[in-house]
Amino acid sequence: MPTPALRAHAPTTSVGPLTPHLFEPDALRPLRAKEHFLRADTLVELHSHAWPQLTFSTRGVIRLSTLDGSYIVPPSRALWVPADMPHSITLIEEAELRTVYLHRWLGPTWERCEVLEISPLLRALMLSLDTTPDGQAPADPHASQRERWIAPLLVDELERATQIRIDVPLPADKRLRQLCEALLRNPAARATLADRARAIGASERTVARLFRDQLGMSWQEWRQQAVLAHALPLLARGMAVSQVASASGYATDSAFCAMFKAATGQSPTAFQHKKKNPAAIS
Repeated sequence: MPTPALRAHAPTTSVGPLTPHLFEPDALRPLRAKEHFLRADTLVELHSHAWPQLTFSTRGVIRLSTLDGSYIVPPSRALWVPADMPHSITLIEEAELRTVYLHRWLGPTWERCEVLEISPLLRALMLSLDTTPDGQAPADPHASQRERWIAPLLVDELERATQIRIDVPLPADKRLRQLCEALLRNPAARATLADRARAIGASERTVARLFRDQLGMSWQEWRQQAVLAHALPLLARGMAVSQVASASGYATDSAFCAMFKAATGQSPTAFQHKKKNPAAIS
């Protein structure tokens, strides 16, 4: 099931796991790539597989959810998903969804999802991979040989990539989870941490400690991630920045824009939906 961060706008279309079994990596083909053009509000249902993956889109913001939270992935980022981790994907905009599967002995030993900055080289390597499923002749007759050549360079570039925190983890502690879910339901509420702590029968000091112990971040850091998860879909649907700022609990546009740029490296307007030529995939 999607986490509470996904409930603000329910997907209108639900699809299965997009046939990962037709792209299983092995020793001869250690990298396998696939692409799917999907409409906005499509949910790729919860699933897992025995190999790690990189997920990204050439355009459009996507949100990948695990049992412990959700991750925002704009086109300038890719998401590393470890082997055997259940995950679902929500298309916030119409997008070309790309996935690169790696053989289990390839890649970093990261045990959690990681949002990565995509370098020009990493993007070129991922987009150069053949996307033909098993059972069909590859479009590139030398695909398996190229995949073996590309694999070590792609992994090296992966390990050099800057890791970006754009996720909304959820705690195991019932009281803290109650507080987190209340904010996810209503990000515009400007209650202080002390107010929110009283609502769950705890002190502000206890809640601050729980954020550190359970989620490895401060209340302010977690709230920023939750605001981003709320704001990006609104921007993608064309809402004005001033309205998004207010809906996210910010008193001024400038404060919201400063937070947003510090977190994503881009201004909110860079994520606003603009009509594009459907034949042009940037």
